[in-house]
Amino acid sequence: MEQTPIITVKNLVKKFGSFVANDNLTFNVYKGEIFGFLGANGAGKTTAMKILCGLSLPSSGEANIAGYDVYKDTDKIKRNIGYMSQKFSLYEDLTVYENIRFYAGIYGLRRKVIREKTALLLNKLQLDQEKDTLIKSLPLGWKQKLAFSVAIFHNPKIVFLDEPTGGVDPITRRQFWNMIYEAANKGVTVFVTTHYMDEAEYCNRVSIMVDGRIAALDTPGNLKNEHNVQTMNDVFLKLARSS
Repeated sequence: MEQTPIITVKNLVKKFGSFVANDNLTFNVYKGEIFGFLGANGAGKTTAMKILCGLSLPSSGEANIAGYDVYKDTDKIKRNIGYMSQKFSLYEDLTVYENIRFYAGIYGLRRKVIREKTALLLNKLQLDQEKDTLIKSLPLGWKQKLAFSVAIFHNPKIVFLDEPTGGVDPITRRQFWNMIYEAANKGVTVFVTTHYMDEAEYCNRVSIMVDGRIAALDTPGNLKNEHNVQTMNDVFLKLARSS
């Protein structure tokens, strides 16, 4: 992991009327880092992620994503990132192969590159025999691993993962995180939201959102030492209760 910021956020605010969803967020994320963006439902995680992905504008503050400004360069941001959500990442009524080809086309890859990379991906995921299977027929774990692979198919600088392991079994979650490690080792920055506090242990650093603010930001080890607890879940409970 390089100590070069690829995401910089300063005093970021997002308001919906009088409601403040993101309250003066300030942080950096470094190239090749696995950065956990944690918090309970309603803490403001998804709102912030939409801004960083170029899908929503902040009310005030600054944010720069892979060298692009969130106010002026939203299209360039979208071309240089990958994105995967828990709820919608693949088209259920398209086949495995059709989904890969569709997203690769959106990312602007050439047909020859798409064919070559698709063959490699299907082999890696052991989905060669399932390439003509409709996505809705696949087990959830396979869907999630394929969705992640599609999100980084175009070699983005950053991939945003919005609660990517929701609903999958512990073994599949572990396999999914192995894929995240592999991507990070290749220099992809991984920005992941999750409500599974044990997954915080897998991140290089984590920020914990409470009521729209960043209540803590550090390595998992440092946060556990600071709060004199054994698990990240205990850290989160302490912060949530103190709010």
